[in-house]
Amino acid sequence: MVKERYSILKTLIALLLVLLCLWAAQWQYHRGVDRHARNTLIVEQSQLPEVKLSELTGNLDSFEWRKISIQGSFDDANQILLRNRYSEGVYGFEQLTLFTFGERKIWVDRGWIQAGSNATIAPSLQRTNENIVNITGRLRLDSSLPQGKFFAVSNNSQRDLVSQLDARKGIQTEDFYIDLISVSDTSMNPDVPVELPELSDGPHMAYALQWIFFGALVVYGRRLIRKTA
Repeated sequence: MVKERYSILKTLIALLLVLLCLWAAQWQYHRGVDRHARNTLIVEQSQLPEVKLSELTGNLDSFEWRKISIQGSFDDANQILLRNRYSEGVYGFEQLTLFTFGERKIWVDRGWIQAGSNATIAPSLQRTNENIVNITGRLRLDSSLPQGKFFAVSNNSQRDLVSQLDARKGIQTEDFYIDLISVSDTSMNPDVPVELPELSDGPHMAYALQWIFFGALVVYGRRLIRKTA
């Protein structure tokens, strides 16, 4: 049998590839575990009984996705639209309206609205009034606000993230927002409410097994090369 050339180098490369495959498998596994835990949290929190915002104490992180109720009024002079949102395959926006309760303010995601028939026609916004109402919605953390470009529905069409919009308009809002479910004045209920995210664990576990399989193929290939050398 002819001595294999660069045997040690080839073995080291194979070991490196195996380690990379194992690292990728572990990464995908932990992503799957984290996603499953997140989905479980969303289901559990969203099924808990509704509570008033005033009853929430401590760290709000533990209340995300919980149904809460707030009494106050909408400020339709301050609205923003989130672009690139679809409902049943139709292009549109998510409409966020400022809501005032006491001395505090919060953005309320009032759901999906359809875009105008072309880029020059503004979408038809869901209307509100200044009456005091009770709203029920899911509490969402500011960190979970969909990242993307917002533009204000105003004459100057500002384009800013929510935090920048607050700063430019001199508005101080809470560190959380609300996915609106219902309003005591049913005329202000969302036409297409914000839905819970898709609660799928995704393909992460399958990908983890796939990387382990790739690692096994590297080991098998290395042994095959040594036998045929």
